[in-house]
Amino acid sequence: MPHKIGFVVVSSSGHEDGFSARELMIHAPTVSGWRSPRFCQFPQEIVLQMVERCRIRKLQLLAHQYMISSKIEFYISESLPEYFAPYQAERFRRLGYVSLCDNEKTGCKARELKSVYVDAVGQFLKLIFHQNHANKYNIYNQVALVAINIIGDPADFSDESNTASREKLIDHYLGHNSEDPALEGTYARRSDYISPLDDLAFDMYQDPEVAQIIRKLDERKREAVQKERYDYAKKLKQAIADLQKVGERLGRYEVEKRCAVEKEDYDLAKEKKQQMEQYRAEVYEQLELHSLLDAELMRRPLDLPLRPLARSGSPRHQKPMPSLPQLEERGTENQFAEPFLQEKPSSYSLTISPQHSAVDQLLPATDPHPKINAESLPYDERPLPAIRKHHGEAVVEPEMSDADISDARRGGLSGEPEPLTEKALREASSAIDVLGETLVAGAYSKTWSYREDALLALYKKLMEMPVGTPKEDLKNTLRASIFLIRRAIKDIVTSVFQASLKLLKMIITQYIPKHKLSKLETAHSVERTIPVLLTRTGDSSARLRVTAANFIQEMALFKEVKSLQIIPSYLVQPLKANSSVHLAMSQMGLLARLLKDLGTGSSGFTIDNVMKFSVSSLEHRVYEVRETAVRIILDMYRQHQASILEYLPPDDSNTRKNILYKTIFEGFAKIDGRPTGAEMRARRKAATEEAEKQKKEEIKALQGQLAALKDIQAEVQEKESDAVKPKNQDIQGGKAAPAEALGIPDEHYLDNLCIFCGERSESFTEEGLDLHYWKHCLMLTRCDHCKQVVEISSLTEHLLTECDKKDGFGKCYRCSEAVFKEELPRHIKNKECNPAKPEKLANRCPLCHENFSPGEEAWKDHLMGPAGCTMNLRKTHILQKAPALQPGKSSAVAASGPSGSKVGSKIPTPKGGLSKSSSRTHARR
Repeated sequence: MPHKIGFVVVSSSGHEDGFSARELMIHAPTVSGWRSPRFCQFPQEIVLQMVERCRIRKLQLLAHQYMISSKIEFYISESLPEYFAPYQAERFRRLGYVSLCDNEKTGCKARELKSVYVDAVGQFLKLIFHQNHANKYNIYNQVALVAINIIGDPADFSDESNTASREKLIDHYLGHNSEDPALEGTYARRSDYISPLDDLAFDMYQDPEVAQIIRKLDERKREAVQKERYDYAKKLKQAIADLQKVGERLGRYEVEKRCAVEKEDYDLAKEKKQQMEQYRAEVYEQLELHSLLDAELMRRPLDLPLRPLARSGSPRHQKPMPSLPQLEERGTENQFAEPFLQEKPSSYSLTISPQHSAVDQLLPATDPHPKINAESLPYDERPLPAIRKHHGEAVVEPEMSDADISDARRGGLSGEPEPLTEKALREASSAIDVLGETLVAGAYSKTWSYREDALLALYKKLMEMPVGTPKEDLKNTLRASIFLIRRAIKDIVTSVFQASLKLLKMIITQYIPKHKLSKLETAHSVERTIPVLLTRTGDSSARLRVTAANFIQEMALFKEVKSLQIIPSYLVQPLKANSSVHLAMSQMGLLARLLKDLGTGSSGFTIDNVMKFSVSSLEHRVYEVRETAVRIILDMYRQHQASILEYLPPDDSNTRKNILYKTIFEGFAKIDGRPTGAEMRARRKAATEEAEKQKKEEIKALQGQLAALKDIQAEVQEKESDAVKPKNQDIQGGKAAPAEALGIPDEHYLDNLCIFCGERSESFTEEGLDLHYWKHCLMLTRCDHCKQVVEISSLTEHLLTECDKKDGFGKCYRCSEAVFKEELPRHIKNKECNPAKPEKLANRCPLCHENFSPGEEAWKDHLMGPAGCTMNLRKTHILQKAPALQPGKSSAVAASGPSGSKVGSKIPTPKGGLSKSSSRTHARR
């Protein structure tokens, strides 16, 4: 788990008097940090050495409010050159840089806290500061850094000097990397979790003394949770929350006191000092009343600046300070510490004592019981009454748990487990007959250490059983042991649970083969324990879940168990509807992992049982379970291809409405190398766009040809107008016939003609045609939603792609017509619409919803003929009149309505004009 890394400053390119780079080694509300010399040369450099070689995860920089560098570069190195200055650039590897804000928006009254996430290994960190941002306050062109915080992990996990706790080694062995919900807010188990107490903002706003107390209480809280002392942990959690507010308030008082001293307002400084002492005493008194404060939390070491960033909150990551460079060996650090203490007496007045804790012995300390003469210290440095206890007095801590009593017993106290109750005697009678009442009593004890000791004693007893022991005794011992193991697997204490797994593994892999017992004994051992183990995979504790799941996977691969094919049969049992989320996820995860290890050949897994289980899991309420089921089905398809399809519904549009089945079938397509649905849609879209492009090019070419023909016709007419004699007229007539025979169109052919319905009328001037299109043309209609005139044949396409309200329509896959999206589900569900035929076989009328013969001429027959569309409202006005003439023929028959009369100027031009589809048809004709 990443934590705060201590460091020392080994070099800097320079500093202003009173603002040395060594100020960066201390985090407190009153620190001033480092400042470059006035009018310095850029870039400026600072080199830091971390207390150990580590993997840096996060860097935090607290910039000055107006002495701000425009850019800061970061370099890392495993070691220093043989000489200090100048450093060889090739020794350091560049990580990157960050840019800092010029702070103009805040008027240079706020400080920027910049967090940089990195992943780099080394022990030396170099910071390079570039030119400063110019502002009216920074008159000397300086750059400054108030504080820097390094968060990371020790890089040498196997290093002997890195003493890791027992719990961390177990977590590392188990590959544990998830957060335990039972420990949420107390001790996050994620490998990338960073404690808020390690954040730079915590130290920079907290009173140092209170910050150290908070860290120590947080450590106690984690220990209490691990020992399942939840009432005590709850009390500590509340105390930490209250102390954080206290620390911020005391830190504010300290800053105000410093400001008063700088202004030489000593009355105000004294008042602030008394206010701090009174408030601090009241808070500590309250903590003592609740037995949360003792001498261990209140010790004041005299060598504070030597370890300014030692992290008491995460002792498992700490190790003794490494040997520092020659600067520290010459005692420069001690010479720096003394004037600093004189200058800032209360900045770091208290810290945590390194005694009274086995874990805290990892911290460097010179004397476990230093003697402090309170009267000889300045008044500010005198300890409060709470720490004037003798070191020999025992501090009584409330709520002593079984774990505490057991630890004390193991430390030298003797005792025996409590006798068995009558119920326990009846329940474990067979085990008592074989193993003895003492051992069974220990396994049934209410004290977890006795339970663990009983399992370890049983482990030793089984290992020491001679080879020549009668088979019957061996079987009885095994079955009695499995009885106790089954009980211990259910234990909530981690160490007892792990001891039971260790004993079960030994029985299967060593005890049974050693004494050549039959497979029936192995089957008995597995069948009696696997259901309980599967139940533990649904435990609320993430650590226990992972431990149980890993052991089941390991046990399934034992050669003694693999041939029995027992565990796979348990994993493919259908998930219960009321099963816990963790249990369902663990079972799916185990199935997926064991399928890869065992396959489906003679392993207990078959295509049938795996697919039936996976398909049923697709309906589970938990997303992760459904997702894992999809992965299993895809893995099975890679191995067995077509055999998998018979367990799934057909691949059609209805099935693909389910996002899971859509994912599955698209996964099949990828495995087979076929294009997925998305890829096919993209290809169709590209083909459609290409076709539209070609159509536009053809229309453009035809328009060009038509323009050329018009030019030729204009030239011919101009020549004919010059000829006056009848002879020339005869010649002209003689020439016109061949031209007409050649197919040259008359330039007046399209005059007074509706290109949609084929009707010709003298009233069809430019305005008359617009009125005809708008009101009377039988091939056109007005869109009720956007009032645009469109062809009836393209009304559906218009509603889906062109209309202003197109987002409100969807396409029915049965009838292929546009339907309001709100009504579309009901429309599809009722299945009352007339199914549409393919476009090559039939046209589809959007007015009467009928299918009729294909082709453009069929549209005219349907929309204009007396036996055609019955829903074309424009046709009802002309049913009694003569039918319109075919295109190319002249007629004096007028359309209904005002088309036969003169069109007055008062008739407005139709709003919106023709749609795009109508315009294309016009051009095409």
